[in-house]
Amino acid sequence: MRDCSRRCVYCAQSLELETATLDHVYPLAHGGTHMPGNLVAACRGCNALKGDLLPIEFFARHPWAGANFMRYARAVHRALKRGARRAVSLALAA
Repeated sequence: MRDCSRRCVYCAQSLELETATLDHVYPLAHGGTHMPGNLVAACRGCNALKGDLLPIEFFARHPWAGANFMRYARAVHRALKRGARRAVSLALAA
């Protein structure tokens, strides 16, 4: 919670411990791990919206989520942030 300023890393909504969920940025269904660099705090709605989508798919469909992710997901692996930046750039260029 501290690493994301107590906000959902996708929609920036304020989070409380009772409402926060733990999201695997790179989904377990696609080989993601439980390692800290792959885990972020998210609200239930965003976690459900993302589901098992790969980060690049999710951020391409929802550029606002990628923009917030780059801002609030401080402890996430750098490669995931680079992917978010690329997906948002491509989505906004289209």
